[in-house]
Amino acid sequence: MLIAGDIGGTNTRLALVSPQAGPRQLLAEKIYPSGQYAGLAPIVRQFMTDTGTQAIAACFDVAGPVIAGKAHLTNLPWTLSETDLARELGLRRVSLMNDLHAIAHAVPHLAADETQVINRGSTQPRAPMAILAPGTGLGEAFLIWGGTDYIACASEGGHADFAPVNQEQLDLLAFMRARFGHVAYERVCAGSGLPNIYDFLRACTPSAELPDFAAELARAQDRTPAILRAGTAGTGDNRLAVDAVRIMVEIWGAEAGNLALKVMATGGVYLAGGMPPRVLPQLRPGGTNKDASGDTVGGFMRAFTDKGRFETLLRDVPVHVVTINAALLGAAIHGLAQLDPS
Repeated sequence: MLIAGDIGGTNTRLALVSPQAGPRQLLAEKIYPSGQYAGLAPIVRQFMTDTGTQAIAACFDVAGPVIAGKAHLTNLPWTLSETDLARELGLRRVSLMNDLHAIAHAVPHLAADETQVINRGSTQPRAPMAILAPGTGLGEAFLIWGGTDYIACASEGGHADFAPVNQEQLDLLAFMRARFGHVAYERVCAGSGLPNIYDFLRACTPSAELPDFAAELARAQDRTPAILRAGTAGTGDNRLAVDAVRIMVEIWGAEAGNLALKVMATGGVYLAGGMPPRVLPQLRPGGTNKDASGDTVGGFMRAFTDKGRFETLLRDVPVHVVTINAALLGAAIHGLAQLDPS
């Protein structure tokens, strides 16, 4: 038996899988609030108690770089070690992998009903694929063909410098530089970054904020769900929230296009993480909300393809939204492959 885990800044999702049943058949599954625990080991011990788990190994994906079997998580104050976790949990083996590395492991195995098409394009066989995953943070990864199968490659591209593409985004960058100094893409297009965009828009037009919504945000520990809900409601009443989501989606498109060009992802681009499935209408051309100019929201593909001489190439790149927890599936696939048959 193997414990597979997706360790996020908000939640830790653990599952039990076996070589006989395969990575998709979860024999047990539990979700725990990450911030309520001092580290990963206490959560795993709780999972073992809750489920009566008898496992011999574990594979965990984490939000942060994994180097020499150790990881310091980006959005949690945890430092993890494969060796220490194996000893503390009494397991033969523990593997740590970057969360985007795990998603990349899962992408070649996704079924048709586990994605939604944003741009059908034309898939080139055995061509590189790219992954952009906005969740609590922003993850990026890619896959290259290795001769018999795809090789998953992790990155920390979400922390690269934010590059504005229009005057509105230039003004956003100036606002963010005053607040943070260095401005990475994660600051403006992850779940943790959406409130930053909202604050920028409110600073530009304070009178546009709805009083009731301002009071709701003041009470919230995490403002992102409220802004996301108001920005995707379809009514367009909350102009600041609608425009915050619009800007976020446009930045997703621009950076996804950048990533596609960098790795020549003619095999497809996949939007994973917790946020894209929640804004599907805004990602598709002819979305349900309207921006400040009255145009229907289709800004993702406009920004994705707005690359000058390479616009035609990018129009033919397939774009999909992953609608399952691909990180957990990838951790299960990778962990089962590493199990000692003996």
